[in-house]
Amino acid sequence: MGSGVERVSIDQTAFGIDSAEKRLNELGYKQELRREMTFFKTLAITFSSMAVFIGTPLYGSSLRYAGPASLIWGWVVVTFFTWFVGIAMAEICSSFPTTGSLYFWAAHLAGPKWGPFASWCCAWLETIGAVSGIGNNKGGGYFASRGVFLCMYMGFTITWAVLNSFALQVIAFLGIISIWWQVIGGVAVIVILPLVAQQTQSASFVFTHFETSPEATGISSKPYAVILSVLLSNYCLYGYDTAAHLTEETKGADRTGPAAILSSIGIISVFGWAYYLALTFSIQDFNYLYDVNNETAGALVPAQIIYDAFHGRYHNSTGAVVFLCIIWGSFFFCGLSVTACAARVVYALSRDNGIPFSPIWRRIHPKYKVPTNAVWLCATISIILGLPILKLDVIFTAIVSISTIGWVGGYAVPIFARLVMAEKNFKPGPFYLGRARRPICLVAFLWICYTCSAFLLPTLYPIQWKTFNYAPLAIGMFFTLIMLWWAFDARKWFKGPVRNIDLQNGHI
Repeated sequence: MGSGVERVSIDQTAFGIDSAEKRLNELGYKQELRREMTFFKTLAITFSSMAVFIGTPLYGSSLRYAGPASLIWGWVVVTFFTWFVGIAMAEICSSFPTTGSLYFWAAHLAGPKWGPFASWCCAWLETIGAVSGIGNNKGGGYFASRGVFLCMYMGFTITWAVLNSFALQVIAFLGIISIWWQVIGGVAVIVILPLVAQQTQSASFVFTHFETSPEATGISSKPYAVILSVLLSNYCLYGYDTAAHLTEETKGADRTGPAAILSSIGIISVFGWAYYLALTFSIQDFNYLYDVNNETAGALVPAQIIYDAFHGRYHNSTGAVVFLCIIWGSFFFCGLSVTACAARVVYALSRDNGIPFSPIWRRIHPKYKVPTNAVWLCATISIILGLPILKLDVIFTAIVSISTIGWVGGYAVPIFARLVMAEKNFKPGPFYLGRARRPICLVAFLWICYTCSAFLLPTLYPIQWKTFNYAPLAIGMFFTLIMLWWAFDARKWFKGPVRNIDLQNGHI
């Protein structure tokens, strides 16, 4: 060492360097985070970010919009198109195994002219999606007053931040618990619930019954009702990019990253569909689910279905409480994993000087090698975003929409760049699509555009202050500020990902 500059040998292969770390160095980054994650641990955290039961709070409204057939087959349709997005992202992840993932991909794929702007847009979409996604699970909130729910919300967020302040191995260990919790718990719910129910709905009702509820939703248009009914599936089937955010901490990430992305989609799509089938088959009295005088005040339909099944057979709710604990446990693990993901997004962006006070947020804990400051920044913003819940229940819907639009919208930028770029400029990783990349990326991009548009729609009519979807207003204001910042200031200094290693000279 001399003058604070560390010299490193570039003959990395001689030391058996990890293939993903070698590629990271080629992309201009030194290895700062601890690379010790295996495929299974990365899969566990990614799986937890998606979560089998994550759509539980939206099930009741989705069922009411257009009946069971739309909800059940909507899941199949969304799964089909999600595979296109996942496959497109897996290819890019294999080529660019970096924590910055989406916005890093956008910068390199868009080329030197458009790269900085594409990276800027993608970075902020990614950031708002990941950070707002930390606390958008309302599991259990229907049973508590707004004040109590807010305290629970803040308590969980702080707990997630504390746990994420330790080595990533802690989160990985909890992620392994999470994957078994959800697999074993999911199988238990899926198999036992229909068996416990004294009567089950017919296959005809589950797979073919279509019924709108204009008296409750204000929506009489059947196509519109179907679009809103499918929002549950759109909301559940994303978050698999978590694997990409962990690539700088994963062994052989140019292979394990894509594998974790695709494996997560496969597991969640199967388990999720089975879970919603089990719920729908187990309905005892469809109309009673929404009765304000029932045990859940007509607010949390899945809980009512589970309660009706156990109480109807055993005349007590013990089994229902156990099943709800399984579901709420998955919310806890999901929030824990999403916090880890959000912190990596903020860390990567601050490493490239993309946010105010970047030197603070990019600091790595000297012992645990995690971006602790970024973790607590994300937790703080998440708590602030949740404060309006004290006044308006509709804020939950807005946060769900903002999170989905930001998170999924961030996928669109690198995928579109990959679609239009010259193939000669792309250095493929082990997972490579070849000629199939254009049709796959085109379908993926169009699907993302549809998904983001759907979450901007009003969800109840007539439109009033208590039913208004604030997502379009919030997203519009946010991006107006981001674009103005870019036009008047950021374009002068933000050049996208900043190299912190010089391979030609062998210096870091």
